[in-house]
Parts: sequence; structure tokens; C-alpha cells
Amino acid sequence: MVCTGCCGMPESRAIVCGSGKSGVFMDREGIRLNKYLAQCGVCSRRDADRLTGAGRVSLNGRCADKGSRVYPGDLVAVDGKVLAGRRETVVLAYYKPVGVTCTERDRYADRIVTKEIGYPVRVTYAGRLDKDSEGLLLLSNDGDLIQRMMKGSGGHEKEYAVRIRQEVTQAFLDRMAAGIMLPELHVKTRPCRVIKKGNDTFHIILTQGLNRQIRRMCRALSVDVVSLKRIRVMNITLDGLRPGAYRIVQGEELKTLHREAETTRT
Repeated sequence: MVCTGCCGMPESRAIVCGSGKSGVFMDREGIRLNKYLAQCGVCSRRDADRLTGAGRVSLNGRCADKGSRVYPGDLVAVDGKVLAGRRETVVLAYYKPVGVTCTERDRYADRIVTKEIGYPVRVTYAGRLDKDSEGLLLLSNDGDLIQRMMKGSGGHEKEYAVRIRQEVTQAFLDRMAAGIMLPELHVKTRPCRVIKKGNDTFHIILTQGLNRQIRRMCRALSVDVVSLKRIRVMNITLDGLRPGAYRIVQGEELKTLHREAETTRT
């Protein structure tokens, strides 16, 4: 039997959802299809629903519905490609140097983050850093975790160390902390914490991730950014990493990251 949508996946070629290290752990109640695809590292749950709606996912040889559940022994395929079940998930903390572009495919980019890391498992980053900025970038093959970390309503903290060309004044700190209207984006930034660190340096803690947000905020106040470094994402810090290096997040640090990613701050 062949799915009549875009999958084109013969029933006999699909892979059974296993258990143990090479499969997805599930009980008799099964799990939602979008969660299963996220655990397999295919994409986030939201993107999984889009794939399913487009007829690109087959379940037991038939085009799947968005609300489908996957049970032990079910056969799942995406775009005719075999799913081997959930791989062991990994989270990397990477020190992105200046000059590296956060993209997976860009023929004009000299240095691409995934190629710079060269990790043997396909990983995706959670939250971009522009080419001229440096610092902490979290990457994972867990699409569900990435989706939770990037969800704007989660209010998850990201901390940056910034050097500017002008003096850091109290008036500047107060205006940055109160939120800045960005006409080009038609939005006012959320109130945030801003701490003076030196005559021309400060730390800023954001709970949103607008495009080039800090640079835009500074520019709105006629302030020039000299350097920008992300030093923390939630509970993960840049400590101990040199530019271009990465480490695997594990143990209690990883458990805390998952707990915080589940939390929505108001």
C-alpha cells in the first residue's frame, strides 16, 4: 500500500518504532505524531504539523492526520525517508566567533555554523547570533526542545555583554531597561534588566529575540555598538569555552535546561 499524498512510501519500507537507544520510548497509549517526529529530530512539533498537513508523513502506509498517535509497532515515514526512531538527543554549547553565519544553507556565507562545528549528528541552533556578534549558541537534534526554548511567550532569559562607543550613562540604562520603540519592526521591546559594567560596557538580559535587537535598541538612542557577546542562555553559560569550541551539555545542567524550557514566565 502506498500513501496517496507526497510521501510515496511503500508500507513495506517504513521502519517500526523501536524501544531502547535506537527507538522512541512509548507506552500502550502511544504519543502524538508531532511529538514523535520532534523526538526523532525531524523538526519541531509545529513544523511536524505542517509536514503532516501537507501530506508528507505516512503512518502505517497511509497519509497521516495531524491528530494521529504513534503506537509501538507503528510504521512511520517522512517524504519517503526511513525514520530510525528517536536518536539519543544531544545539546551543544558552542562559542560562535565573529564572522560565522547562523545558517544551514547560504552559498554566499564564508563560514557556516554547522560546518564550523562539524558534529557527526545533525543539529540545529536555538536563537541566532548575527555574523558580527559572538558568544553562546545552543544547538540540538531535539526539535521539540528548540521549539520550547525559542517560544517568545516562554520569557526565557538571554544575557549579553555589550561594549559601546559612547559612555554608559544612567539615562541610557534607564531607557534601555524601559523598552525601546523600534519603528522598523513596528514593536516596542519588552522591559529588561540592564547593568553597567564599565565606562563603556554593560550587560543586558532579554526575554525576547527580535532580529538584531540590541543593536537596533542602541541605534535608536544614537549609540554605536562596538562589540556584542552572548554570555548566557537560560542556565547555560559561556564559561570555560574559547571561540570556536563547544561542549556537550549533560547531567544536572541538562535537566535544569529542560525544566526551564517547560516554564513560561510572565
